[in-house]
Amino acid sequence: MNKESYFNNQVVLISGGLGDIGLATVKAFAMQGARVAIGDRLGPEAAAPQLARLQEVGYHCRYDQVDVQDAEAVEQWVESVAQHWGKVDVAIANAATVTLKDYQQISTAEWDQEIKVNLNGSFYLANAVARKIVQQGSAGNIVFLGSWAAHVVHQNLPAYSVSKAAIRMLCQSMALEYAPHGIRINEVAPGYVNAGLSKEVWSQHPGLADQARETVPVRALIEAEEVAYQVVWICHPKNRHLTGSTILMDGGLSLSRKS
Repeated sequence: MNKESYFNNQVVLISGGLGDIGLATVKAFAMQGARVAIGDRLGPEAAAPQLARLQEVGYHCRYDQVDVQDAEAVEQWVESVAQHWGKVDVAIANAATVTLKDYQQISTAEWDQEIKVNLNGSFYLANAVARKIVQQGSAGNIVFLGSWAAHVVHQNLPAYSVSKAAIRMLCQSMALEYAPHGIRINEVAPGYVNAGLSKEVWSQHPGLADQARETVPVRALIEAEEVAYQVVWICHPKNRHLTGSTILMDGGLSLSRKS
């Protein structure tokens, strides 16, 4: 733990905090001395082993089962964290889901769920935390997890691509409104990450990861820890002029692919 860090005793909320990217981000902030509130859909018993490991190494973390599709539940989570630690400083809207189907295959229920989780859930958390920071009279940061899929047309990611493209405008419009209150709002949009659903698919189909890697100009997949680094970096006060911005970290993938 870095006791000299700017993030020492900062209160950070991370949705989807038990996924690969979410957990890497939890650790990245906790290593800097932050107090991290982890939100995820898993029940407390399922989350207990991971939370115990985090606490064993001295990280200040708490866990809450939260469905980001439920606006009231998200509001209650933010309020609970604020009461527990006395404030909130940072929100990372990371929770997401994806359906690998084209427009002819995807069901209305699948479409609705992706929009509710990826877009609505991100809005619920970001706005609840932003309002709380304004109420506190303090400054803060909000980071959305976007995707390179918002920058390039994909045939098999209809709802995901649309939801992530909407995140870009959500980020920009919220950044404009909350800037006078000292709240910076940005987006980190990774390309092929060797984590989560992609990693699961690649593990089941030998050779796919190598194929994906070869399509990236820098010839490398992104690790979850690299995404987490960018998320923490963008929240540092030395980036005080950075708001409404998207960090597109895709290794040049969107430059070389049109569809």
